Amino acid sequence: MTPKSVRENIISLQGHITGLKKDVASIKNNHLKHMDKHIHELGGKIDKIYWVLLAMVGAVALQLFQHYLT
Repeated sequence: MTPKSVRENIISLQGHITGLKKDVASIKNNHLKHMDKHIHELGGKIDKIYWVLLAMVGAVALQLFQHYLT
């Protein structure tokens, strides 16, 4: 059904805008919260990997230091 007058056209556009606002609110409230949760979980895993790499580099550095002392 197509709007026949300017008034019907404006009412139709307002309905579309309201629908878009609801879709944007749904995306903000649902999808972005899940993404934020997963990003924080991923950040914790990356921190663990950094600590393991740092420990490995430290162990190699200690071995080299010990090798040069003897």
